[in-house]
Amino acid sequence: MVSDASTDAWRHRLRRAVALLALAVVAAFVWYAFFAPAPSAAKAPPAVPATLVKVASEDVPNFLLAVGTVQPLASVTVKVRVDGQLERLGYVEGQDIKAGQVLAEIDAKPFRAQLDQALAQKARDQAQLANAKLDLERYTRLVELDSTSRQTLDTQRALVAQLDAAVQSDEAQARYAQVQLGYTTITAPISGRTGARLVDPGNIVHASDAGGLVVINQIDPIAVVFAVPGDAVQEINRVRQGGGRLAVLAFSRDADKLLARGELVLVNNQIDVASGTVQLKGRFTNQGHALWPGQYVNVRLQLGEHRQAMTVPAPVVQRGQDGTYAYVVGEDGKAEMRPIQVLQIQDGKAVVAKGLRAGETVVLDGQYKIKPGLPVVAGPAAGATAPR
Repeated sequence: MVSDASTDAWRHRLRRAVALLALAVVAAFVWYAFFAPAPSAAKAPPAVPATLVKVASEDVPNFLLAVGTVQPLASVTVKVRVDGQLERLGYVEGQDIKAGQVLAEIDAKPFRAQLDQALAQKARDQAQLANAKLDLERYTRLVELDSTSRQTLDTQRALVAQLDAAVQSDEAQARYAQVQLGYTTITAPISGRTGARLVDPGNIVHASDAGGLVVINQIDPIAVVFAVPGDAVQEINRVRQGGGRLAVLAFSRDADKLLARGELVLVNNQIDVASGTVQLKGRFTNQGHALWPGQYVNVRLQLGEHRQAMTVPAPVVQRGQDGTYAYVVGEDGKAEMRPIQVLQIQDGKAVVAKGLRAGETVVLDGQYKIKPGLPVVAGPAAGATAPR
């Protein structure tokens, strides 16, 4: 009997414990369902600081860009025209000279002797001609008196004509000798700057020598030769035919310094079929000698203006596998990666043909931290030094 009572008591306690456990589970469920706080929403990503600018609308010069070579406007290799000994030079290497200035002199004594000989021959023939003319007058009077034959008169006339031709030949020889004598003094054919002397005084020089005495380069004014795509020829000709002068700007190779401003003077008469480019030439005043023959320069040929073009600083333009793009910050403050078409980039400014509107906000610096859809706020430029 005692064992049965103990078993009943144990069972009663077990049922009570199970009931209490079930009640606790139900109470916990009810509390969680009605009183537990709702789970917090996913935390929004923080805004990315970046340097922001507005898209501007302005008139921008329309340039064709090229690399050019500075060349003398004219270049002359001064050579001798007669053979002889070079006696002296009348210039200093690297000197600026004027056209007509004496550059060198060749020993003139042999050429003066030739001139004197030609003049003496002319004088002799002139004397014979004068005597023959007097005889012709006498024979003419004798024929009228029937004191000599007409054949004698004709022979005398022929002699006068022959001596007259001899005098003319002597005059030509004298002029030729005078010209040859003049060639012993060599003058500058153009104004410009002399280079290094190629022959020293004392040497025998010949008209057939392959070299020369010196090279003169005209460097004020000076020329820059460059090439542009052949497709640009029609636009260039259109502007020129309208009476417009095309400005040509020469910059240093780092494109930071304007060296000279000139104008277009030549569009070559054919397009190079190998490269598809056409050669152009600009003429520049060069008083300060900022341009020098053989120098490479960056050239800009101005063809007009882009009217009311969309412009942004050049760093706004980014390049990816699909082309150029920019990060645009919308009214909701989030970044959008937008494809753009760039017409030109110069002087740190990009001209955008498609993809942007005036007044839109774009990212100038800090693009490496931005992804499409992230919020962006104006902040210091990436890599800027924090104020102390």
